[in-house]
Amino acid sequence: MGIDDYGGGQSPRPDVLVVTTNDVPGHRVQEVLGEVFGLTVRSRHVGSQIGAGLKSMIGGELKGLTKTLVQTRSQAMERLVEQARARGANAVLMFRFDVTEAADVGTEVCAYGTAVVLAPE
Repeated sequence: MGIDDYGGGQSPRPDVLVVTTNDVPGHRVQEVLGEVFGLTVRSRHVGSQIGAGLKSMIGGELKGLTKTLVQTRSQAMERLVEQARARGANAVLMFRFDVTEAADVGTEVCAYGTAVVLAPE
């Protein structure tokens, strides 16, 4: 698996910038549109659970689960960006992920932040 299987994030020059910071250098917040989030819940694949169980006995990275979590986070982030775009935002500040177990059947991933309109200073 290549680097794209293990990482995520935005492409260069996105129409909705997503950052983990409170501000963006060289820009000012013109309007705060409010919280936005993207949510997805993924169930565990029986095959990957068996593989993970076997791998946990001998140690090492659970590559299948890693790849699934990367895909899940990417989907949650895409949904966050769609919601921000629909509200007229060109940026999301204070971006975060929240990951929890969903009733022992899967993993819930929520991407969230504050949708804003940024203007150059």
